[in-house]
Amino acid sequence: MSRRHSPRPTDLASELPPISYVWETPNRRPRRAEWDIPDPAAPGRLTPAMRAKLERIVRRAPEVMVKITGRTKDVAHLKSHLAYITRNGELDAETEQGATLAGRSGLKDLQQRWEDDAGLDKRRRDGLLSINIILSMPAGTDAIAVKDSARAFAIETFGDNHDYVFVQHLDDKHPHVHLTVRSLGHDGKRLSPRKADLQAWRERFAGELRLRGIAAEATPRRTRGRVRKADRGAVLGLRKRKITPDVDRLARKEVLSEVRGGRTAKHPWEEKIESRQDAIRRRYLDYAAELQRSGAAADRELARQVRQFVKDMPAVETRRHTLKSELSELAKIRSVGAEHRVVADRRDDTRGDERTR
Repeated sequence: MSRRHSPRPTDLASELPPISYVWETPNRRPRRAEWDIPDPAAPGRLTPAMRAKLERIVRRAPEVMVKITGRTKDVAHLKSHLAYITRNGELDAETEQGATLAGRSGLKDLQQRWEDDAGLDKRRRDGLLSINIILSMPAGTDAIAVKDSARAFAIETFGDNHDYVFVQHLDDKHPHVHLTVRSLGHDGKRLSPRKADLQAWRERFAGELRLRGIAAEATPRRTRGRVRKADRGAVLGLRKRKITPDVDRLARKEVLSEVRGGRTAKHPWEEKIESRQDAIRRRYLDYAAELQRSGAAADRELARQVRQFVKDMPAVETRRHTLKSELSELAKIRSVGAEHRVVADRRDDTRGDERTR
């Protein structure tokens, strides 16, 4: 996968139809999807594909998750990971050839084959053996559809060039599939996915789900009015164990220093986030107004849903905003507590004076 230079925002705006601004990804040049192809006769008009995507967004279709969970660097690590995703052979695995590997014997066969292939890769040295991916949907999604969609996704994405194996896990409320892909392709090139590739994978997985009757979307956070990145699993794990992660401690220290120093001005990146969110919300409302002018009842109903979607969007709040609010609230609580203690002390002093008279 070749590295490309990111185009200027003006380049993107000139190439994409206006509605694409609300779901445009922040990384690299967006890969043209059917909902990013304008109507040649009226570039500003919603095409059927654009309208369908807008409907899924404002009706809050479940968002897919496609995430790289790790990479294996040596044979021992690879064999351990394969044992983990198959629950040491208790769960069946499926390969790129459609073969089902069952039981411990199937696991051992798979481990041995991939170990032998790794031994033939003389150029690997300390390179990666595999990339581990998880494809997941919210609780309540049909598990069979998730597995079938993951299979189709893997065939379309890796089937012609990479060996892979996948296993479905149903022991969690979120039906999900673990997909492990050999990093070295048959063409001699190594798999090196970037953020734009992950977004393309999300969109492909969502598309496969929709083909199977499952409502699914793959939009960036900004499309839904969210600006904060999701915390890493390790950070969430520490908080769950009542341990303050370093990232939290350092962030609080920085915000506290700003507050004590009287530095209340917004950072440039905060202003940029707010400006973009304002633009996204205006774009939604512009299209709602256009739909409202239509004589079709379906258009007016979609316009109403778009306006409600924008109204329900969360406030633009970065992590820094949240921490400042928390510190401010804590300061108020401490101030009230201090006032109560002063009042209580005065009452005690008054009662003491009365007893000594």
